[in-house]
Amino acid sequence: MELFQAIILGIVQGITEWLPISSSGHLVLFQELFGFGANVAFDVILHVATLLVILIVFWNDILAIIKSLLAWRWDENTKLLLFIILATIPTAIIGLLFQNWLLGLFTNMMLLGVFFIINGIILLLTRFAKANKELNWKHSIMMGIAQGLSIIPSLSRSGLTISTGMFFGVKKENLVKLSFLMAVPAILGAFVLEANEIVFADIGAMIAGSIAALIVGYFALRLTIRTVEKGKWHYFAYYCLALGILITALYYLARI
Repeated sequence: MELFQAIILGIVQGITEWLPISSSGHLVLFQELFGFGANVAFDVILHVATLLVILIVFWNDILAIIKSLLAWRWDENTKLLLFIILATIPTAIIGLLFQNWLLGLFTNMMLLGVFFIINGIILLLTRFAKANKELNWKHSIMMGIAQGLSIIPSLSRSGLTISTGMFFGVKKENLVKLSFLMAVPAILGAFVLEANEIVFADIGAMIAGSIAALIVGYFALRLTIRTVEKGKWHYFAYYCLALGILITALYYLARI
């Protein structure tokens, strides 16, 4: 992989991993348009950079959970940890049992466009959601299912999990924390499954891509959090709808 390709893919990953517009869908799109994409090793390293962004932004919340655990206290922090565990279970089941089948849905660009449109519709519907409920175990499980379904390229992990919480009326602050902290075990699980396939070639490209993903991802995650808090989550729907319609239209035009 060329250095500039690694940096471009790192930037794309950093932006789209957190904004609800699907990092996997954009990486597939970039590969189709420009003829380059990430190998398994590069993908794993980018996920490590992604994990670091979560640890940096939510460090105080993670530290609070650790302190409560060490003190054997049952409080809001340990309750959040329980919700993270509950959300991880359906994500793991879907990932282990259906990953190959869900990824196999993508055989052409038409499906890429269709699922971008679906992602956009989901985001648009959050405009009518009311946030007034406390987080509970049912919400956690449903958000975990949504996270598992985000294996499908063009369906955003943050888009599905946060939108699901919004549809159930979960308060925004707790919703944001759970959505991003529940990504930690999911990313670690993906890392464990793929780590044996890492071949440390192109070290320079890996480092450059990771740094790009880390820096851009930090600001993208901050923007994502502010967007949810200000009730503007549905704004991203228009981009996904436009992109999905464009991809689908170009696919059919190319076949005429």
